[in-house]
Amino acid sequence: MASPLEMTEMYDNALLGILQHVGNIQDFLQVYFGFLYRKTDFYRLLSGPNDKMGFPPGVAEKMVLKTFKLFEKLAEHDRERQLSEMQKREESRCVPPAAQELEVVAEPQEETEEQSTEAAQMESSPPDAGNVSAPAASESSVSSQPDSSRAQAQAQAQGDQAAAASTKSADDQERFQSDPDSYNGAVRENYSWSQDYTDVEVRVFVPKAVVKGRQVSVSLQTGSVRVCVRDGAEEKTLMEGEFTHKINTEDSLWSLEPGRCVVLSLNKTSEVWWNAVLKGEKEIDINQINRERTMASVDDEEHSVLDRLTFDYHQKLQGKPQSHEMKVHEMLKKGWDAEGSPFKGQQFDPSMFDIPPSAVQF
Repeated sequence: MASPLEMTEMYDNALLGILQHVGNIQDFLQVYFGFLYRKTDFYRLLSGPNDKMGFPPGVAEKMVLKTFKLFEKLAEHDRERQLSEMQKREESRCVPPAAQELEVVAEPQEETEEQSTEAAQMESSPPDAGNVSAPAASESSVSSQPDSSRAQAQAQAQGDQAAAASTKSADDQERFQSDPDSYNGAVRENYSWSQDYTDVEVRVFVPKAVVKGRQVSVSLQTGSVRVCVRDGAEEKTLMEGEFTHKINTEDSLWSLEPGRCVVLSLNKTSEVWWNAVLKGEKEIDINQINRERTMASVDDEEHSVLDRLTFDYHQKLQGKPQSHEMKVHEMLKKGWDAEGSPFKGQQFDPSMFDIPPSAVQF
């Protein structure tokens, strides 16, 4: 799978042509989003559970912000690398002064009267003071029901519990689907996550005091993750474990939303729907999420097929030839006026031919 930079470089000539034609970034963005508006389902909102085209409110906007943040992070890395190189060059020109060692002698502290009193009280207290032993648990009474009746009651209770759990799971997923941060994902104790066909986004909640990137430590491996933050002098591990599926680390990034969360943008190595982020955690039912692929995840070949099917649909509604018929008609016209043809000199009549779609290889 191509990296974000490699993927965009493929279209540099076409995009440069558009940019040079319109003359500025603002108009270029209008051309881009105008295309999404006219030719895709990007601005269409899902109107019901059976609607398969479009996005829930906020999801399309989130996709734009996610892409902006991805390249903003790349630009930030470039700036940091340039600054580091400049600092190294400056340091190489200057010889640092020799460090001076200082010996610090700690003065003995006098024990206060209050501390002496507290120590005396602790020595006089018995070691088990304040501990209260819990009473022994009473044995449960034996049911007087026959074995068969008891088994039926247990089976009924288990069935009721399973039904209640299934209903709760469906309700939870419906709630997750309404939030862009947990769309096609879930909300867990320390984080929320969402996904599309190619990427997973995890938002790890952080304390409000965590506002700078240097307070965050993130280790992203192909099969595991560890997110730590430093709040004062204490370092806390907020998320750690093995991924349920492997990720592409080269195309995966993280960023900090100060005082809110660490955002992990994970690129899937295989285009599958995840039922959990970490192994051992509660899984979602992927049958309850929207598994339709967006236009953004469709490659060029599939795009051309979809464009042709859309074109054929509109042609059929208007009673006009579809793409497979038009292709055959072009070939037939060449022989229509050929020397020796009985139709030479006559107007080409496409209604004389019945061309099934299977007759043409695209």
